[in-house]
Formats: sequence, C-alpha cells, structure tokens
Amino acid sequence: MIIAANWKAYVEDADKAKKLVALAKRLAAKTKVELVLAPPAPFLGLIASGNRSRVSFAAQDVSVTLGGAYTGEATAQMYAALGARYALVGHSERRAAGDTNATVAEKLAHAVAQGLTPILCVGERERDPAADYLQFIREELVSALSQLSQKERLNTVIAYEPVWAIGKSATDAADSAEIQEMTLFIRKVLAEIMPGKAASRASILYGGSVEPANIRDIAGGTGVDGFLVGHASVAPDTFSALITALA
Repeated sequence: MIIAANWKAYVEDADKAKKLVALAKRLAAKTKVELVLAPPAPFLGLIASGNRSRVSFAAQDVSVTLGGAYTGEATAQMYAALGARYALVGHSERRAAGDTNATVAEKLAHAVAQGLTPILCVGERERDPAADYLQFIREELVSALSQLSQKERLNTVIAYEPVWAIGKSATDAADSAEIQEMTLFIRKVLAEIMPGKAASRASILYGGSVEPANIRDIAGGTGVDGFLVGHASVAPDTFSALITALA
C-alpha cells in the first residue's frame, strides 16, 4: 500500500512541516505502508535533503518549462535535485487552474525525464447518466501517457480522484462498488496501451474523502494499491488513524 500525502498549501510553517515529517517517519517505522509526502515547494529542500528514512517525497506539481528565463517556475530537475522521488501531475486543482490534457502530458514527460516517478491524477467532475465520464477518464489517461515509452507507462502511478467526491464525509463520497468499477475500467484502458499483462501490475491510488472509517473497506475490496490523501494528511491524529487502520 502507498499513502501519498498531498499537503497542498495547508502547511505554511516550517516547524509544522518538520513535525509532520517526524510523525510520518515514526509511522513508517511501524508499518509496511509506503509513505510519500508532497509538501509545498519551499519546504521540500528543508525536509527532504539527506533523507535516509522509509518516507519518500514528492513534488506537488512540475513546471511545463525547462530551465531558463521563467521567473517563478519550478522544474522537474529542481525537485529531483532536492530529493523528490515522485511528482504529482494533473491534479484536479492544477487542471482547474488551466492545465489541459496536453499540458499534463508534457509535465509527465518532464518528470519522467528527470527520474521522478509520476503520480498521474485523473477524475471526473460529475457522473452523468449516459456514462460519458468514462470517456473523459479514458482521454485523460491516453493523452497523458501517449508521450511515454512502454516502460515509463508501467512506472507511472495512477491516482483516481473523482472531483465530486472530494470534501465530503465517507458516507456521501464514492462507495467501494463505484471505486472498484473505476479501478477495473482504468486497468482496462491501460491494457489497451501497455503490452501483455503490464496493466495488472500498474499501481492505482484512490483519493476523495478517505477517512479512518472507510479506508480499510476501500483497501480490501476495490483493487486499489493505495491512497492519495489531502487535508487529512496534515491533521496528525487523523493521519495517524489512517495509517493505523491500514496496518
């Protein structure tokens, strides 16, 4: 199981960042769950440099540009140099800010080129009766992975985050049957663009109102390989309860 903790911009204090890392390291030492922390960019070098623990670090996003005259941009190479092993790409909040499928594909290629393992985020905003959302997810996946080699596609982690399920309680968010359906559909799409049985080995995460109350049911009955957690990852008690529930 992989737990990717997206801190977003919830953490604005260096001391809090350090405390959350210390907590993650303690939790990682007690479980086989792989913890990946995605802090805000300014904190990554502070907490990832010289890391020798079982906790890994991720960029929350990477620039569509390479190095050069691009004020304010943070490239994949910068994140790799600071100790990141993963990179979130295509998060719904970045897509809402303007990232298109073409932009996501370019960012994904930049992350892979710098040796980062991308966590490609896909997810529909709503579920329509005609199931057009399935074609929407297919386009997000195929477009993003089109620039990668077969081996690079296999090494890409897929994070399914239905936007409509984010920020709700466990009882109002996606249920296990819905998540299982989408896990199977994602593997079906991957099977169309990957050789042999490679799609069955791809890692798929779920994100969207994951709580200690529902994480075990989702983990055990949907075929997911882990979770992408947002706000709950910066609440120490909740995050500890999530990891304990899985362990």
